[in-house]
Amino acid sequence: MPTTKISIFSILLAVLFISGCSTSAQVQIDSPFPTVVSKPKAVKAAIVFTDEFKTYLATPNRTTSIDLGSAQTELLSNAFAGLFRDIEFVSTAADVTLENALVITPSVQEVQVSTPSDTYLNVYEVWIKYNLDIQTASGDPVDSWFMPAYGKTPDSFMLSKTNAIEEATVIALRDAGAKLMLDFYRIPSVYNWLVREQLLDEEQ
Repeated sequence: MPTTKISIFSILLAVLFISGCSTSAQVQIDSPFPTVVSKPKAVKAAIVFTDEFKTYLATPNRTTSIDLGSAQTELLSNAFAGLFRDIEFVSTAADVTLENALVITPSVQEVQVSTPSDTYLNVYEVWIKYNLDIQTASGDPVDSWFMPAYGKTPDSFMLSKTNAIEEATVIALRDAGAKLMLDFYRIPSVYNWLVREQLLDEEQ
């Protein structure tokens, strides 16, 4: 009899677990992102945050939506401000006023979500695939840089689907900010442009 009760209890837990993973989730990212502490280079940049980017709503599947717009705009604003000494944020390339500057337009290519019911692992995962279109202020192309970001929960125990996806998304956004800070000046085409324009710091 005890064995039967344990089996029934296990089945009920499994049903609740699967049901919880299959429910809808409308995720709003409310986590604040700290200001980046770094020494920006003596480079000018205009960051084009389009209206689509600032209000971006990801729908990775039919039961999940993630309101990324304001959070990704805040996070990338902080990261870009840590990269460039002179910076402006505009809504279109036509609004750029800086001369001899890089004009960078970020966009979201795809957002993917993985839940425990997809992988049978006790974690939630989020992938955000960004693209940075990089041009000069005169409109000459520099690069189109693919920047993937990834985040996952340590586990999903006692987390609702909405809270778990929010946590994984925040981690993915922080990953995007870290990659931008670490890798931007390592992009060969960006480095070559800096050399041509004689904009590299002495230590580089």
